[in-house]
Amino acid sequence: MANRAKDKRPISIDINENNEYLKEKLGIGKTFDIGIHEFRVSRIKVALYYINGFADNSVLTLILQDLNNIKDRNAGEHNLERFYQKFIPFYQISKIKTCNEFIDKILVGQVGLIIDGEDTALMMDAKIYLTRSPDEPETEGVVRGAHDGFTEALINNTSLTRRRIRDERLRFEIMQIGERSKTDVVIAYIHDIANPELIEVLRNNLQDIQIDGIPMTEKMVEEFLMKKWNWHPFPLVRYTERPDVAAVHLFEGHVLIYVDTSPSVIITPSTYFHHVQHAEEYRQTPIIGAYLRWVRYFGIMASLLIAPMWLLLVTHPEYIPPFMDFIGTKDTGKVPLTMQFLMAELGIDLMRMASIHTPRAVAVSMGLIAAILIGEIAIKVGLFSPEVILYISISAIGTYTTPSYELSLANRLVRIVFIVLVGLFGLPGFMLGGLAVLILLALTRSLDTPYLWPLFPFNYEGLKQIILRQSVTQNTKRPKIVRIQNPKRM
Repeated sequence: MANRAKDKRPISIDINENNEYLKEKLGIGKTFDIGIHEFRVSRIKVALYYINGFADNSVLTLILQDLNNIKDRNAGEHNLERFYQKFIPFYQISKIKTCNEFIDKILVGQVGLIIDGEDTALMMDAKIYLTRSPDEPETEGVVRGAHDGFTEALINNTSLTRRRIRDERLRFEIMQIGERSKTDVVIAYIHDIANPELIEVLRNNLQDIQIDGIPMTEKMVEEFLMKKWNWHPFPLVRYTERPDVAAVHLFEGHVLIYVDTSPSVIITPSTYFHHVQHAEEYRQTPIIGAYLRWVRYFGIMASLLIAPMWLLLVTHPEYIPPFMDFIGTKDTGKVPLTMQFLMAELGIDLMRMASIHTPRAVAVSMGLIAAILIGEIAIKVGLFSPEVILYISISAIGTYTTPSYELSLANRLVRIVFIVLVGLFGLPGFMLGGLAVLILLALTRSLDTPYLWPLFPFNYEGLKQIILRQSVTQNTKRPKIVRIQNPKRM
């Protein structure tokens, strides 16, 4: 990107010189989708540059009609100002002085106009993107409430957010990342709420990214922002595809990152407990919302602990209390229990990946085959114990109740580690594994934010908001962890 910055070739007053340079740089004649339309407006020679599929044909047609209707007597000196203020009936128009800036704007879909005798070009933001409708995200569905979601078009996503926050202090700062991809990235925040230091850190980190492109969009941006924690199993930023969830976090003082071509928005900073919240809790009454939250917490804990704890009790019966003597297995099978759990975990992940790549028309059939044929036959031949299938299924259900897909994958990995440690070392392995995970989480910081807040450091008000789903009238202050400027909601 530094080489591009040095190569600031000014636009020449000779249109032929400009066309020769731009045709070579843009590959006009070799690539079919970039076009140039050369014509005369009265006695003035002009050239219109565009990309097929980006340019709005209806807008361009109206502009060309008006330009072709200009008579000779209207042309004269100060051609640029006449085009800018009078001849082109379009409101999103700007002036460009250099060829490399002209090329950059053409490649993001704008339409450029070069005028003979002028050292300034005109850019019209007449692009249009083909995109899907803002359907509800599959992983964040709700029974009651809004059913729209972000799409791959950046302008649609910012519009969906601004529709919910009609505040003049809402800011969308845009920049481009990637020397070749030139992907639009937006930092979103509310000016008088968000922490200015966090905004500056994110702005500087994004501007420092030096790479050809970010085709994997938001995930590549996250890895640049979290360089220190790239090998951390737990997610350090939260993703959402729901505009209402994004708006809630903006009101709380978070800073969001939108990346063009991605329907997922990055929420910063985030803690572990941000990943266990779900919009459905706030679409019901406080008591129902609290109940749903507790059930979700139970499911998450079950996904982590129930399989390794059962394995520990079965392999060490002396730990089973008398009132739980029913725990155990009548037939352990021909394979060690630890290997059974590991094979079952691998099988679940294989089925999950297969379901993603399987056409929907045959996905149901594949599920029946996996459940009936593979599961039943594996038990009958002694490959798996029935209890192993039971507890691994409970763990899988708990995994799918986790709102954050990234957190569910991290929990699955931790569960496998627990199973291995219990199989090798018994109770000491289980306790040391749990202690290691707690220490890792306690030492983790997401953009200088403690990952286990409000447990560590302890904060009573924050913990109360996590345990209970408080009503809107009681929740009068924003979370302190974001270090916002204005702590009061009401």
